[in-house]
Amino acid sequence: MDEDSQENRLFAAFERHDEFVAAQNTLLAADLFVEPSREEEDVELHCSRKLIVIFGEYQEQSYLLDPYLESLVSPVAECLRRYAMACVNARGAQSSRSRVERLADLLHNYIKFRGYKTITRFFPHEVSDLSIALDFIRLPSGPVKDPSQWGLRYAVLLWLSLICRIPFDLQKFDDTTRSGETANAIELVGKDRLNMAGLEREGAATLLARFYARKDTKQQFSSFVEWSITVFRSSDIILSIGVLQVLCELMKSGSSEQLQAFTQQFLEITDTLEQSTPLASNTLVRKYRTKLLSRVALRLMPPNIFRSKLTFRSLDGDIKNEAVNGNVDDGDDDIDVPEEIDTILESLFKSLQDKDTVVRWSAAKGIARLSERLPSDFSSQVLETILGLFSIHSVAGASVYDTPAIAEATWHGASLASAEMARRGLVQTAALGSLLGWLSKALYFDIRKGAHSIGSNVRDAAAYVIWALARAQDPESFSPYARELAQWLVSVALFDREIHIRRAASAAFQEHVGRMALFPHGIDVLRKTDFYAVSVRRNAFIVAAPQVAEHLEYRSYLIDHIISITLRHWDVAMRELGAQALRRICELDLKILGLECASKMAGFLDSVDVSDVHGALVALTGISEAYRAQESEENASNRQKIFAFIAIVSKDVVMSPRNGLVLAAACDLIASSLTLQEVELQEKSSVPHWKRIIDQGLRHRSSSVQQAAAAAIATTSSLIDCSPDVHRLIKDFRRGPQSLQQSLGYTLGVLNYNEHPHGFSEVVKCLLDSVNSNSPERMSSIEARRNCFQALPKIITNVLPRLTEYLIAESMYGVLDALDSGLDDYTMDERGDVGSWVRMACIQGLASIFEDLFRVSGNIPEFANYLPAQRYHSVIARILRQGVERLDNVRQTAGHCLLRLFRIPLPTVPRQEEWRIKGSELIMKLFLTDASGTITSWSVGEWLFPKAVELLRVQEYRQPLLTGLIHSVGARTGSTHRPASSSLVSFAQALPLLAGDSGYSLSELCDDLIECAQGRTTSNAVVVPILQTFNMLLEADVLSRLSSVDNGPSKLERLLNIATRNVQRLKNVQRVQESMKIVVNLLVVSSVSKSSSERIIDFLSHPYPKIRTSTAEYLYTFIQSRDLGWEADEAVDELLLETEWSSESMEVKVAATRISELLSCAITE
Repeated sequence: MDEDSQENRLFAAFERHDEFVAAQNTLLAADLFVEPSREEEDVELHCSRKLIVIFGEYQEQSYLLDPYLESLVSPVAECLRRYAMACVNARGAQSSRSRVERLADLLHNYIKFRGYKTITRFFPHEVSDLSIALDFIRLPSGPVKDPSQWGLRYAVLLWLSLICRIPFDLQKFDDTTRSGETANAIELVGKDRLNMAGLEREGAATLLARFYARKDTKQQFSSFVEWSITVFRSSDIILSIGVLQVLCELMKSGSSEQLQAFTQQFLEITDTLEQSTPLASNTLVRKYRTKLLSRVALRLMPPNIFRSKLTFRSLDGDIKNEAVNGNVDDGDDDIDVPEEIDTILESLFKSLQDKDTVVRWSAAKGIARLSERLPSDFSSQVLETILGLFSIHSVAGASVYDTPAIAEATWHGASLASAEMARRGLVQTAALGSLLGWLSKALYFDIRKGAHSIGSNVRDAAAYVIWALARAQDPESFSPYARELAQWLVSVALFDREIHIRRAASAAFQEHVGRMALFPHGIDVLRKTDFYAVSVRRNAFIVAAPQVAEHLEYRSYLIDHIISITLRHWDVAMRELGAQALRRICELDLKILGLECASKMAGFLDSVDVSDVHGALVALTGISEAYRAQESEENASNRQKIFAFIAIVSKDVVMSPRNGLVLAAACDLIASSLTLQEVELQEKSSVPHWKRIIDQGLRHRSSSVQQAAAAAIATTSSLIDCSPDVHRLIKDFRRGPQSLQQSLGYTLGVLNYNEHPHGFSEVVKCLLDSVNSNSPERMSSIEARRNCFQALPKIITNVLPRLTEYLIAESMYGVLDALDSGLDDYTMDERGDVGSWVRMACIQGLASIFEDLFRVSGNIPEFANYLPAQRYHSVIARILRQGVERLDNVRQTAGHCLLRLFRIPLPTVPRQEEWRIKGSELIMKLFLTDASGTITSWSVGEWLFPKAVELLRVQEYRQPLLTGLIHSVGARTGSTHRPASSSLVSFAQALPLLAGDSGYSLSELCDDLIECAQGRTTSNAVVVPILQTFNMLLEADVLSRLSSVDNGPSKLERLLNIATRNVQRLKNVQRVQESMKIVVNLLVVSSVSKSSSERIIDFLSHPYPKIRTSTAEYLYTFIQSRDLGWEADEAVDELLLETEWSSESMEVKVAATRISELLSCAITE
């Protein structure tokens, strides 16, 4: 929780500045030429990690560091400069690799955090620094040659690129005899690193671009262009990408005079790239080729001084477009457009349809920037061409859902280009209608492809276009389209599947509300569909949509959108949420909207698409439930009309085993719309096969379908007596396959026994027999038994008003016995502890029954017979045991139910205090003082076990609670084992030796543990955790105190006997090892040390080599590390170390006997 809140936190300032500076200064103070000690290494690593964490915290708000950047970056860059100078002056000096790497990593993090253009401004950039940086990166055996020092090379390359921008003559650094040496060296450094993938290539490209942009390197640039053509013809992908990065950067920042002379060569390069199959197949190559083309075109076309400049909106809401020199059209037509522009635009339009987003995005920006410099007529033709891309894969009269999947790239590219044109005010009013027409389709571009869909990027780009239009168009031109556009955006913001699309549509709506003020109820609707309201899909559908539908301007469109799009969506969750949203909207005016929407949905019930049928059924279910919630004769008639729509669905579709979703939806619709009139009509009903649909649902393999069918049966049971059907179900299902057995539990638990008996006694007997381990009718399926256990408390709740009529005290006893026995279900299979499903169901069932009985206790004459106080406390103790066992979810369930029981009022019967939970004051002190932890923390062992062990002081709950704690101590999960062990040890250490005022003693704890073990000596699942618990107590030196009391040694002797009984015949390795540890640990307890030494031989000579080896190792470690109270012979250590314990020779038995004798002698002395 803390991590999530830290990630979502917004900062107002750089709050960790002082902490950041201190950590950075620690790193900068280190001598880069001295290897750090281990302590220094740990400190510096800690500081480096702290800096990285702080960078991560502020990454989303990096601008907060801007006021401090110079003071932060300059010392780091200066440290790099000093280090480079020292390396150059003292060639061959050895430096600390780790410290240099941390320095370079710090610089790299700054660059990653704020961008290289911002950070390099604070690098040293004196003319004299050129020789330092250049000599440093060229050192033949310098640190930059280390392959792992990529960060250092990247930083030095950026440093060199900054120095190259200083206007000085490079020849001043040359020898008189070798002119151009410095320039050639810089060029060579950059070229050598262009074929390195990663940041080094980017640094080298930046260096070369800055280098060739100088006025004194024209000759070198001409040679570079010729060399680049040969590189592209060689189809070297890595090197080609580096060269393209240089050319793109240079075309952006170089002088026009220098670059225009090479226009033909650049166009030749782009043609070469297109014709080379290896290069054209690479995404980055295509991206940089597109950038190069667009930047060449920008160099060919100077800025259009006649183009109107879009200024900020004035306070009255108007956009003012001002031309620099009077009328825009005066000189616009006189602009000369070079012939190359047509060719470049054609290539850019092709790139708009590229398969990769980065290429399309680059082409879109290039087209818009170029159009901004073209004459108005020419830019209008460009926009027409862009809009024409939408129609390439479109068929007249077809919906966007009929568009082929290949159209995704084209539509996305066209949308991006339209957005970039709109941002620059290049969409004229005449083209606005056509553009919005295509955007109305792009906003819903969602094409099914296999198990997913494509088109979210198209929808996102369409929202971007509309957002951009709001910033560039005037309200007058938009007013004819405002109402429709508002409806489109609201429907997408509420009902799109993807969160980023909903947010994008909401942002576009907000932009129009703020800038245009044309949308109906704009501010109010925006408040209901803001960034946070639409971020959670369920909230957008269930809460925001009905609120927006309160405005009549949006209601009909939202309903149409749900019916035509959402309820036909490929995603099941979308259809189900859409049905809920439709119900909420219809409830605004159910009388008019209910049947109207139901009639529209009925039109999809005969569709060949199963998704359409399912969506229609769940929508009809929602409307029917709305009618049922507002019960009246008219609404009952309307429900009957909706019920009749089920007959439209083909029987083959609804009955097909593969169409579980449709079958479940049909059952849900029957459950919500079935009326008494339809039941009484029987075969003359408007849906004569409705009973067969329910029966098919009950026999389906899916549990969700079974539950839907059970709900339909429940509705039927509230209308008529279903005793014959119940008898048939019990007869057919209890001996059937597992799926039928599971269905029986669902069904019997939801019948309305309060209205009609439905064979209640037979139902109870069936459920009890199904879970009784001694009954031949017991169900083998764990899921079926769980469902039966869940059904028992449901039927008790159902008949609660007439409990004494339906159940006598003995029958209630049988129900409680069954649920109590379910707490001992520890069934295991390949899925793990599946018995936990039953245990949780029984815990919840018992808690529910207790709550129900307490609530109606005043109406039960013989309450003590229905729920004896002793039996109540016995069950509470067993639930408490589950609350401290090893599974987190079981503990959570048990804890939640226990606290529910603790809070309910006592029964209103005589001697009501007998039913008060024992130790209630202690429980309140432990668990109810922290309100935040009462429900959520029982699954957290660190919170629970220190409190739970204190409940051992309550005698009535002690034995079950201790059993649960023992299981947790033996758990393999560290999050359970560690806190349970440490809590029990701490509790035992605080106990007195003999019983006193506290009511519990260490002696009693030992007795209880031994009694648990002696009762189940044949069960490893019980004995092993108990042995682990004893070992834990012995290792903590807790049980050694028992030697000082009268019966203490006898308890330890009993423990020793349990550990060593039949140890030679035991096959469970873990049990034998735990027994061995007990015997060894008892060597330090004076009263039983001699007996323990005599039993060591059983483990050192055990048939299993693993046991012999582990015994020798553990015994040797124990003797060396513990204060024994006696001196062990050195011969024992020699025998333990030198004997080959894994061998089967007689030497092992001889050594084992000798060690036992030596230990006995040492203890006796």
